[in-house]
Formats: sequence, structure tokens, C-alpha cells
Amino acid sequence: MEYLGQTQTATYMTGPRHLTHYTQLPTIGTMQATQRSYDTYPAPSPLRRSVTTLPWRPSAYYQSAMINPAIALTRSTIEPASTKSQLTELDAHRVPPVFTAARNALYTRYTPNDWLASNHSNYLASDRVRNGAERLRLESVRLCREADDKTKRTQNDVGKRLGERILDINFWKNELSHETDNILAETSQLLETKKNMEKFLAETANPLHIAQECLYNREKRQSVDLVHDNPEKKLIKEIDIIKRCQDKMRNAVDRANVQLSLNRAAQHELERDSTDKFVAENLDTTCHGLRNSSRGIAYHDGVHRIDNSVSVPETWAKYTSNNIRRSQSERAASKNLKNELDAIVNECNNEMWQEWNAVNVALNQRIQETTDARNKIQTHLSKVLQEVFDSEKNIELLKKAIQDKEAPMQVAQTRLETRLRRPNVELCRDPVQHRLVEEVGEITDTVDILQYKLREAENALQALLRTKAALEQDLSIKKNSLFIDREKCLTLRKTFPMAPRIASL
Repeated sequence: MEYLGQTQTATYMTGPRHLTHYTQLPTIGTMQATQRSYDTYPAPSPLRRSVTTLPWRPSAYYQSAMINPAIALTRSTIEPASTKSQLTELDAHRVPPVFTAARNALYTRYTPNDWLASNHSNYLASDRVRNGAERLRLESVRLCREADDKTKRTQNDVGKRLGERILDINFWKNELSHETDNILAETSQLLETKKNMEKFLAETANPLHIAQECLYNREKRQSVDLVHDNPEKKLIKEIDIIKRCQDKMRNAVDRANVQLSLNRAAQHELERDSTDKFVAENLDTTCHGLRNSSRGIAYHDGVHRIDNSVSVPETWAKYTSNNIRRSQSERAASKNLKNELDAIVNECNNEMWQEWNAVNVALNQRIQETTDARNKIQTHLSKVLQEVFDSEKNIELLKKAIQDKEAPMQVAQTRLETRLRRPNVELCRDPVQHRLVEEVGEITDTVDILQYKLREAENALQALLRTKAALEQDLSIKKNSLFIDREKCLTLRKTFPMAPRIASL
């Protein structure tokens, strides 16, 4: 019995073998002194190797064996069970009994069948290995060709996509450049309009100063002549109109500044986007020009696993489109604001001119009505005094009402604080707790309303006191009032102190 892939001289379940190559078999006497038995080598007990247990698998040419007394000493060998394995040619040459230990060497020979089987096995193994090697060689050649073709196709496809990407970048870069020029031109026009608006705003100080000077002169009227009459209302209205126009123009200037900032911000985004696309185009152009024979190419291990992308083609195009759309929107808003600034200048100029004439007419009428106004001013003064008295009483009443709410608030908050010390589950949010919280809220709201009314009453009282002082001043001297209205006010208001060319802006 042989194991596949093993030679007949292999050792199973025994200790190590020391192979020695011999050109010819040594003599029995010589080998008997050099060979040692492996019977004592540790091995599994049932399969421990010995001459009696495994006589057909010796480990060397010669080996000492134990003598079985059951076998006659006159027999040189043990008769084999099979006739095929008998060495009949050696039967005539009996080995002397003294050399019985060497008889096992007769069974170490290979048979011709073993020799033919070994050769046939070698032939088959050679054919199998050669066929496998040839198959592997052809498969390797085919794989190399396919890998080369696939790599070339992939590289060509990448180059094509890089070219398309460069065209896309160049298109958007041109769009950004065109939009940048437009936003720059619009910003320049808006800046010029803003400067004209600021110039007009500076010139409105002259009519405002005259109106304020007239009011200041009329404040010098004495006694019952110091009245809040129609000329004063017109003057105040004129001042309000001038100030409103100034506020409107300042607001327009501020809006223009904001719009200029937005224009510059949009311009900055366009320029930054254009700069980024310029850099990206240069990098992609460099990548597009790289070849297998180019200089500077090298391994960058792990670079394909790095993904620092912040956009996809859709968001990339949308970002630039949004920048251009934002710039177009800012340009449209800038153009509308520029037209609005021109309209504000004309509107303010017309309003101030009309109010200027209205104040002059009111002053002339007031000079005629001055002598008839004394009694009316006195009546108004008495009414103002009564209202001042009532307002003071009302203020005291509000203060007393606010003070009366302190004790209920303290009681409610004390109750809430006391109930916080309830133990364990007794710390229940019962209807009493809800009502106490509502009570604190109601008292707080009531106090806030009363304080708000108190502030309104105090403001009204201050306005009444100012009116009272003005009426008393108006009743002082009629001559002084007539002198102020006729000589001082009308003299200042003979000509409109603004250049008419401003209105044509």
C-alpha cells in the first residue's frame, strides 16, 4: 500500500531519517556497527515502528531486529504472504543465521511495476505542469494587452473630459468678465448720482437756516403775541418738509452707499469666481497636457482616497450662475435707485419751493390778524392751564394706582415662595398654583399698562407746559411781534436761497 505523492522509502509515524547516499551497498558487518534502531523513538503506541509490526517499511538499508524464538534459526528469511513479492532468485543464496538482522534489506528493492509507474507519473506531471504554465503564460499576455488597452482608453477619456471641462470654465469665465464690466459701469454711474444728491443735500441747509431764523425771531415776541399761529405752523411745516427731504435724501444716500456696497460685493464675488476659474483653468490645462512621457509625474500614494470636493458639476455651474444673476439683480436695483435719486431731488425741490411761498403768504396774513388774536390767545392759554392742572392730577392718580399694586404683588409672590417649601409629592401644581401665577402675571401687566400711561401723561404734561410758555410769550407785546414778522422774517424771505439748476438734476 502506497500513499499518493510519496516514495516507497518514506517514513510514516517514526522519527527523523538521516539519508545517506551510497554508491554500493555496504557490508553487513560495517552497517551493523553504524546503524541504530528507531524503535525507542517516541511515537503513537499502536503504530510504533518495529520489524515485527511494519516489516515492509524499513527506514534504512539495514536495521537490527529482535529475534522471534518461534521461527527456526535455520531459516534465513520470513516467507512473504504474496508470491509476487517473493525474491525467488535469491532463495538459493541463504543468508547465514548470524546475519538474521540484515534480512529485512531484501525487501527494500523497488519492483519493475513501481519503476514504470514512477516514470508514467513523472510524464503526466510534466504534461500537467507544462500545460498549466502555457495556459498561464497565454492568459498573462492577454491580460497585459487588455490592461494596456483599458488604460489607454481610460486616459483618453480623462483627457477628453478635461478638454470639455476647460471649455466650460472658459465659457463661464468670459461671462463673469462681461458681467464684471457691466457692474463696474453701473457702480460708476450710481456713484456720480450719489455725489449730486449729496451736493443738493448740502444746499438745503440755506432754506432750513432761514426758516429756523424766522422761528427764532418770532420766539422773541412778548406777551400774548407769542402764539402758535399759522405762520409759525407754516414755518414748522417748512422745517419739517426740509428735514423730511433731508432725511429722505440722507436715506437715499445711505441706500446708495448700501447699494454701492452690494455692487462691490457682487463685483468681488465675480472677480473672486473669475480668479478661481483662471487658476482652475490653468491647473486643468496643465493636467490636460500631461502625458506618460511628461516630466514631473510621480507616484502620490493614497491621493485617490482624498476627496476634498465642495461641489458637483450642477452646484458648480449654479454657483457661477447665481453670482451672475446676483450681479444682474444688483445692476437692476442700482439703476432703479439712480432713477429714484433723481426723482427725489426734483420732488424735494418742488415741495420746498411751494412751502416757501406758503410761509410768506401766512406771514402776511398773520400781520393783519395780530391785533385780533390777543383774545383768542388768552382763551387758549386758560384752556392750556386747565389741561396742565388735570394732567398733573392724572399723573398723581396713576402714581397712586401703581403704588397700590405693590402690596398685592408681594402677597402673591410670598404665597408662591411659601408653597415652594411643600415636601415631596405635596409639591403639586394645583389650581392654587396656577391662579397664583396668573395673579402675578395680571398684576405685572397692570403695572406695565399704568406705567405706560404715566409716561404718556408726563409727556403730555411737558407738551402742555411748552405750549403755555409759548402762549404767554406771544401775549407780551404786539409791536415786537409786528416788527419781527414784518421787518425780520419777510426781509429774510424775499428770495429762495437755492440754485434752480439743482432741480434739473
